[in-house]
Amino acid sequence: MTNNWGKEGAMMTETEASTMVEDDVQKNKGMAILAYIGLLFIVPLLAAKESKYAMYHVNQGIILSLFGIGLYVVGTILPVIGWLLILPVVSIAWLVMAILGILNAANGKEKPLPIIGKYKIIS
Repeated sequence: MTNNWGKEGAMMTETEASTMVEDDVQKNKGMAILAYIGLLFIVPLLAAKESKYAMYHVNQGIILSLFGIGLYVVGTILPVIGWLLILPVVSIAWLVMAILGILNAANGKEKPLPIIGKYKIIS
C-alpha cells in the first residue's frame, strides 16, 4: 500500500489521498470550467489557487487563450489569406478546443487539449 503525506505531516493511505483528490475535483469543477471561457481563467487563478485540479485547467485555459490571441493577431495582419483562411480556421479550432476543455473539466478529467495541451505555463 502506498502512503502519502497530508497537509498536517501525517501519513495518509492511498484511499484517503484518493478521497482528497475527488473532493478537490468535485469542489472545483465550476472553477475549472470557467478557465476555458474567454479570459475568465483569471477568476479560478485567483479564487482556487490551492486546487491542483483547477490549476491544471487554468493552465490549459491560459494556453488556449494565448494560442487564440496570437493566431488572431497573425490572421488580422495578413490581408486576404489571414481574413479568409486563418481567422475562420482559428475560430473553429479555438471553439472546438474550448468545448473539449469544458467537457473534460465537467467530467473530472485532467486530459490535455490537442496540439497545445502539452505546454505548461503555471505549475
